[in-house]
Amino acid sequence: MGDDSEWMKLPTDQKCEHKIWKARLNGYEEALKLFQRIQDEKSPEWGKYLGLIKRFVTDSNAVAQLKGLEAAFVYVENAHVAGKTTGEVVSGVVGKVFNQPKARAKELGTDICLMYIEIEKAEAVQDELIKGLDNKNPKIVVACIEALRKALCEFGSKIITLKPVVKVLPKLFESREKAVRDEAKLLAVEIYRWIRDALRPPLQNINSVQLKELEEEWVKLPTAAPKQTRFLRSQQDLKTKFEQQQAAGGDNADCDNEEETEVRVDPYELLEAVEILSKLPKDFYEKIEAKKWQERKEALEAVEALTKNPKLENGDYGDLVRALKKVIGKDANVMLVSMAAKCLAALAAGLRKKFGTYAVHVVPTILEKFKEKKPQVVQALQEAIDAVFLTTTLQNISEDVLAVMDNKNPSIKQQASLFLARSFRHCTPSTLPKSVLKPFCAAFLKQVNDSAPEVRDAAFEALGTAMKVVGEKAVNPFLADVEKLKLDKIKECADKVELVGGKKVGGGGGEKKEKQAAKAPPPVEASAKPSGPPKKAPPAKAAGPPKKGKPASAPSGKSKKAPDTKEIVETELSLEVCEEKAAAVLPASCMQLLDSTNWKERLASMEEFQRAVEQMDKSEMPCQSLVKMLAKKPGWKETNFQVMQMKLHIVGLIAQKGSFSKTSALVVLDGLVDKIGDVKCGSNAKEGLTAIGEACSLPWTAEQVVSMAFAQKNPKNQAETLNWLANAMKEFGFAGINVKAFINNVKTALGATNPAVRTSAIALLGVMYLYMGAPLRMFFEDEKPALLLQIDAEFEKMQGQSPPAPIRGTKKTGGMEEREEAEEEEVDCGAGDIMDLLPRTDISDKITSDMVSKIGDKNWKIRKEGLDEVTAVISEAKFIQANIGELPMALKGRLNDSNKILVQQTLGILQQIATAMGPALKQHVKNLGIPIITVLGDSKSNVRAAAMTTLNAWVEQTGMKEWLEGEDLSEELKKENPFLRQEVLGWLAEKLPTMHTVPADLMQCVPPLYACLEDRSGDVRKKAQDALPTFMMHLSYEKMNKATGKLKPASKDQVIGMLEKARAVMPAKPAAPAKAAGSKPASSAPASKPASAPARNQTPSEDFGEPEPKPDTKKTKPAGPMAKKGVVGKKLPVKAGAKDEEDRSGPIFILVPNGKEQRIKEEKALKILKWNFMTPRDEYVEQLKTQMSTCLAKWLQDELFHFDFQRHVKAIGVMIERLEVESEAVIGSLDLVLKWFTLRFFDTNTSVLMKVLEFLKLLFTMLSRKNYQLNDYEASSFIPYLILKVGESKDVVRKDVRAILTILCKVYAASKVFPLLMDGTKSKNSKQRSECLEELGCLIENFGMNVCQPTPAKALKEIAVHIGDRDTTVRNAALNTVVAAYNTCGEQVFKLIGNLSEKEMSMLEERIKRSAKKTPAPAAKQERTQKEPPTNPNATFLRKPAQEEVPNKLNQARAQNAHLEQSAPSIPKEFQLDLDVFENNHTCASDIPDLVQHKLDEVLEPVMIPERKMRAVSPHFDDIHNSTASTINFVISQVASGDMNTSIQALAQIDEVLRQADKAEAMSGHIDQFLIATFMQLRLIYNTHMADDRLDKKDIFKLYSCIIGNMLSLFSMENLAREASMGVLKDLMHGLITLMLDSRVEDIEDGQQLIRSVNLLVVRVLEKSDQTNILSALLVLLQDSLTSTAGSPMFSELVMKCLWRMIRFLPQTINSINLDRILLDVHNFMKVFPKDKLKQLKSDVPHRTLKTLLHTLCRLTGAKILDHMSMIENRNESELEAHLRRVVKHSVNLSGLKSDKITEKGALRSDDKVIKAKVSDILSEIFKKIGSKENTKEGLTELYEYKQKYSDADLEPFLRNTSQFFQSYVERGLRMIESEREGKGRIQTSTVIPQHSTDSYLPSSSSVSISSNGEDLNAAAYYERLKILRQRRGLENSVPEEDRPPLSSLRPSVASSTDMLHSKLSQLKESREHFQQEQSQSDRPTRSSSPASNLDDLKKRLERIKSNRQ
Repeated sequence: MGDDSEWMKLPTDQKCEHKIWKARLNGYEEALKLFQRIQDEKSPEWGKYLGLIKRFVTDSNAVAQLKGLEAAFVYVENAHVAGKTTGEVVSGVVGKVFNQPKARAKELGTDICLMYIEIEKAEAVQDELIKGLDNKNPKIVVACIEALRKALCEFGSKIITLKPVVKVLPKLFESREKAVRDEAKLLAVEIYRWIRDALRPPLQNINSVQLKELEEEWVKLPTAAPKQTRFLRSQQDLKTKFEQQQAAGGDNADCDNEEETEVRVDPYELLEAVEILSKLPKDFYEKIEAKKWQERKEALEAVEALTKNPKLENGDYGDLVRALKKVIGKDANVMLVSMAAKCLAALAAGLRKKFGTYAVHVVPTILEKFKEKKPQVVQALQEAIDAVFLTTTLQNISEDVLAVMDNKNPSIKQQASLFLARSFRHCTPSTLPKSVLKPFCAAFLKQVNDSAPEVRDAAFEALGTAMKVVGEKAVNPFLADVEKLKLDKIKECADKVELVGGKKVGGGGGEKKEKQAAKAPPPVEASAKPSGPPKKAPPAKAAGPPKKGKPASAPSGKSKKAPDTKEIVETELSLEVCEEKAAAVLPASCMQLLDSTNWKERLASMEEFQRAVEQMDKSEMPCQSLVKMLAKKPGWKETNFQVMQMKLHIVGLIAQKGSFSKTSALVVLDGLVDKIGDVKCGSNAKEGLTAIGEACSLPWTAEQVVSMAFAQKNPKNQAETLNWLANAMKEFGFAGINVKAFINNVKTALGATNPAVRTSAIALLGVMYLYMGAPLRMFFEDEKPALLLQIDAEFEKMQGQSPPAPIRGTKKTGGMEEREEAEEEEVDCGAGDIMDLLPRTDISDKITSDMVSKIGDKNWKIRKEGLDEVTAVISEAKFIQANIGELPMALKGRLNDSNKILVQQTLGILQQIATAMGPALKQHVKNLGIPIITVLGDSKSNVRAAAMTTLNAWVEQTGMKEWLEGEDLSEELKKENPFLRQEVLGWLAEKLPTMHTVPADLMQCVPPLYACLEDRSGDVRKKAQDALPTFMMHLSYEKMNKATGKLKPASKDQVIGMLEKARAVMPAKPAAPAKAAGSKPASSAPASKPASAPARNQTPSEDFGEPEPKPDTKKTKPAGPMAKKGVVGKKLPVKAGAKDEEDRSGPIFILVPNGKEQRIKEEKALKILKWNFMTPRDEYVEQLKTQMSTCLAKWLQDELFHFDFQRHVKAIGVMIERLEVESEAVIGSLDLVLKWFTLRFFDTNTSVLMKVLEFLKLLFTMLSRKNYQLNDYEASSFIPYLILKVGESKDVVRKDVRAILTILCKVYAASKVFPLLMDGTKSKNSKQRSECLEELGCLIENFGMNVCQPTPAKALKEIAVHIGDRDTTVRNAALNTVVAAYNTCGEQVFKLIGNLSEKEMSMLEERIKRSAKKTPAPAAKQERTQKEPPTNPNATFLRKPAQEEVPNKLNQARAQNAHLEQSAPSIPKEFQLDLDVFENNHTCASDIPDLVQHKLDEVLEPVMIPERKMRAVSPHFDDIHNSTASTINFVISQVASGDMNTSIQALAQIDEVLRQADKAEAMSGHIDQFLIATFMQLRLIYNTHMADDRLDKKDIFKLYSCIIGNMLSLFSMENLAREASMGVLKDLMHGLITLMLDSRVEDIEDGQQLIRSVNLLVVRVLEKSDQTNILSALLVLLQDSLTSTAGSPMFSELVMKCLWRMIRFLPQTINSINLDRILLDVHNFMKVFPKDKLKQLKSDVPHRTLKTLLHTLCRLTGAKILDHMSMIENRNESELEAHLRRVVKHSVNLSGLKSDKITEKGALRSDDKVIKAKVSDILSEIFKKIGSKENTKEGLTELYEYKQKYSDADLEPFLRNTSQFFQSYVERGLRMIESEREGKGRIQTSTVIPQHSTDSYLPSSSSVSISSNGEDLNAAAYYERLKILRQRRGLENSVPEEDRPPLSSLRPSVASSTDMLHSKLSQLKESREHFQQEQSQSDRPTRSSSPASNLDDLKKRLERIKSNRQ
């Protein structure tokens, strides 16, 4: 007892786990009582036992286990959480309870299992029980079978999935244990009770004895359908209903039927699919092609055996089907044809819908083979084609069947009709719409008149079957002209037809089947009603689906009289009968005088005739007889116009008043058409035609009239017929018009010689355009351009007009029914079938087997060839028919090609096919469309993008329905490919909301959708969550919730949670374009549909979003019919909406103090996610939602984060309204607002995006107005995402984004936007790259080079990379951006962009040249934008005085010049020179300041900023400035023109200027610009013009002559020639030498003379140019020519000849040469070509040339040459220095023997030797002094004097061990002493150096330190800097002209603003005569310095400045 007392104290749950069985037993008992006491199923107590229930059932003690089972049963029955234990508990029951000997235990175990099923865990229980069937213990197996049987018996086959059970049954029958076999037998009987004959196929292979026993048991079963007796918790309503029925004791038969229909099981579903492709004999494909029929038979027998399996595994059966098709089509042995047909039938039956892919390929072949007469072949073919039909739809094969209906072979026609008759039996009114039936009926009507009786009978049977399926009413319109006898036969056939109805289901007796068949149509019709309208709208171009709803609506019938009154059918009467009938109603005198010879009598007769007709009653009027009397001789050849007028009027009266038939119409139409062009009778004829149109329908009348008119040759009649038709279309509307019938006649009319006919045809096209829209033009693409222009002009007139409401043709359409049909016809012809009317080419014969084999070749190049051929075929055909031969299978193979380029090419072809084939594409969806979806799983994003584009192109043509039918889509989603899943789900989420109804097969996609919700990939999960609401809107929450029953417990809970969320945001179904909405436009504006439908079809998402203000009003209307579905659900939101309206009055933005700052801190501290993603994930959205909750009104937040995009649009609308009012709060939450808008950038809906952009434009404008600047936190979380949208495909979006970026630069620094745009250029989207580059160009234009980040060089290098982009727009954008940079900083751009390939460089140069020509346009454009505050500091240059009256050309030139000036780099605002004010403000003080001697005393005094000295400018200045300079710029830009004449004219104008000495000065400052244009033209001639055979060589010679003449004139004027900079001279020399070497020039007449002229020019250039520049240019050119491998050796030789000539001139020019620069060039040359490398060249001339140059320089300058190496860095390492030292030493030694002039004091050589002996001691002393602080100056002076005395003294040993700094210090000191001692004379020559030092070889900042003239130069430099500062402050207005640097010299960006001021101010100076006297007369450009007299003062003051600084 002691032990007992211990466990007795334990709590119940611990007792249940105790080691002692008694304790456990006690615990179970207590638990049982506890469980029975707990009332709340969600009580926490249940949770305590969650992990213990398995122990309850698996207890090792039998007694305890029994009690445990009882407790477990109660737990499962009552606990809410019990479902979580299903797997483990049932597993325990199977393993530990079913093997117990006690029956009670087994019974409890079974009850627990059944209870789990009741609580919705059927699948888990079933899985465990089926696992138990594999147990080795037969007791367990028996118990499991029994449990399954009981479950099935009680819950029925809807709850218990039979497929897995049926699958294991055969195995159970093979068991050795009799008990197992017996229990299996009982289970089989129970299963049979539920599914009847569906069980037979799976059990066909069991033991025959067992099968016989089963058959006996099955027979005993009652025929009544079994009922579910136990219900799930979710089926309590069914339970109540069942109990009520049981209590009533009667069964509702209808209910039974419903139940029966619902639970019918397809035996096919219970079968296991068998894989047969791998089992095919390896030599099958060889044998099937064998010559011996026996071998072919063997191959077919093997296939036949494999295809006997009733269910086949899906796979690629393409090759097998092709092989069988070939046997059927081409094999001569009929036995093999039969076998192949049987194999095909078995394949189709085994694959079912999966065979649909191949159906379209085999149907034509089978139909053609029906020509065989042998019954066994015909039967096999019939079975095959019937089996194939069941795998596809009638629409898909309709074209193939129609093609053989006109076959000459009667057997083929008969069998085709019989096949259709059999097929119709499987159809319903919705699957056999008018669009499909119409062409078939037309074909059958031809066949009912066929000579072969079997063909007629087959046609009757087919028509009868169609009538039975869709009803008489739907078929009668097609049978209007059928005789009564034949009509009766059709009806008789219809009565005999038995529709398939429920036959496929199997089971019950024949009575039931009939009953079902009879009942089947109404539900179909009912369901078709809602499904009808959507099928009309989405595929607006489709031929088939648009009308599916209509046949269904027909039987519902609103006017049963309609068929009788709709169309009058009348047989043709003989003339005698007509006379009798007419005589009965007309006066006798009238009849007698009808054919009188006297016209007056005939007129009187007509008058009587008219009176009689007017008085006649409609029912009495014999229309045919009367019109035949009118047509009686003379009939329509009546010569008297009065009689004819009366006659025509009477025809109109008869048509209006009587029952006028088409038979009657045909009697008179010919006569009416003949008179329509008559001047007097034409109007009556037209009235008559209109009346007939009203009586017999305009479409029919028009077709007859037009064909008759064009059968005649009378142009007047043709023209008037077309005029009548155009007017009739407006009066009757476009409904039913057969456009195709007119097209050929209209084309004939357009080609007519008579202009009136052409004009009428064009006018008719204009009217048709009103109704048809753009597709109409497609018919006339091939017309002549002139005619097309006229047609387009007519279309343009009609654009924007809406067609008039029809006023005729509606009177006789009595009921609504008829109007609906008219509307439907209109949709058919007006919109839906426009694409069908296009003339299409059959390309099947062009798809040759050779092409197909190429596409499948092993070599990818040959595959590509095949695909190229296909592209060519489709492009040539333009519009193609649906039959494309074997192409689909071939292309399908290429979609999984290993070569991704071919995959993309194939996708391109498929896109092309979609456009070319139009709606007929539907039949290829299964075989070609679904493989496109497979490609969405590709790992490469560009391939996926191409696949998605193709997919959307297909859906546009086919609609979505075909894609969702069958299992194909669900199979794709089952593939565990994250890319595929996310793409497909994203696509479905976009498309499903636009659909009104979906096929039931969509439900098959739900299980894979649930799997995607738990996918490992986050993107897949996100897409699946997005797709959930769109699935739910079609499938309903209930169905989707029920589908979760098959999920694992953990998954189920998670998915249900997501379903709940999705339910909250589920979009409403788009309102169906119901008949009510449709019928009104049919009468009022029938044309609006055709025009708008295609547009809607293209953008379904926009369609859904368009009726923004209307939804509320529209939704209330369908509430009546839809009440059953959920009125409550619809009303609630309305109430909520009303409530919300009350709360929406307050502010929407809430200002939170320091809220933004806090968020910035949190993001920096990484407390929240940084706003940075590729696509927004849920966590970002949730974070933003949380952050926004404090800043926004709650209702607005709900709208912003709503699933429905329409709510977003409304919310943005409200935000726009409140933007200005609540601007402060908006700015306070700006970061959040911008973040929300970035999320919208990832939406695909255009209407939202446009609204977003509208708001952003307003927002940034407001911020700009408030002078708010975005901070980096706000900008970085928004701008990168905005830039993404700049690559949007829609132009309107890109335009808006660019506009926003422009405004953005006002609220965020452009230099910060720049790098973000640079990142945008790295996108894979070419549109984004190009737009970003364009935007970068705009920034550079507006803000100058300073905007380029991180540096202009880096930025431009990155931009220049895009010049080589594959995409043309990107290349152009990159070029434009570089050109913008060029316009800003000139030639420097070439240095900044880095190395480009030759091709890219030539593109850039060409673009720069073109931009020079186009500059007036941009200037004008910028003038327009001046309304905004100019962001460009130089924008003011563009404004011109209003009063100026200058010729137009000059204006252009000025504008261009202004633009060139404007492109200078950006100047800071405070230093900007506002020339507008300067030039135009004549109110300024007009005193002109005198030029003064500059005093620098003010430098020492405190700086005061003086007032600016302004002055007015005379018109004289305006002329000089604007006219001359800008005109020269304009003319120079034309020199480089690609047009030779333009260039020659420009050169002539410049030549005129250069020849006149007084005008030549105007060219000053433009020399470089002119020379650049010239050598660009030389390059253009060399590369382009000379290679163009079309150009006359004389013109080229003339252009060359002009260029050389100009150059000679220019280089004869030394002052102008010296302005040419080094870089320009280098290029010029390159061009001239290339021209001299061009062998093609010699072929031109006088070519030798040209070369001699060039030679002369080169000499002139060498003599007259700045000697430093030209020598430098030649050295660089020689270096380039030797480096280049492509150049001619002659080129280098000519360059060296020029250098030799320059060396010869050196003695005369040495003083004007800047040796520092020359030595730097030589140094650079020697770096590239060291001595060793130079000697290795083939020729030694370059080495000798260089050596000679250096020797000459040394000879002329002596040792001082070594002082001119200041520009060389690391000169000690330079090979040049060593060489010069050797040369100097050598020359000094030589000259020392001859002269005493080495030292100033003429010391003797003996003295030198004495001193040299003491050199070491003396120099050591000197260097010690230099090293000490006190004596450094003295030491330097001594060293200088020592060097002067002993110029050959070697200081190297003393300097070698010192630092670099010390060496530089010594050199600098020596140089300063030298400059002091040399005095004034040397100063002026040395001032050249600073100017040159700013050249491209050295930055300007080093100019001072490099100077070789010490303090003097420093003074000059300080002075120059001071002048620049004074000019910037407006205190200096005189700058000598020589200071103007050349236009295109490569200068740093900082200096360029100063240069611009220099040029402006120098021009100001030139305009004043008294300034001219003060200009420098120097011939060579020197930097101005202060007058010599002031120099000493200047030096002293500068010394003081320096001492003060120290």
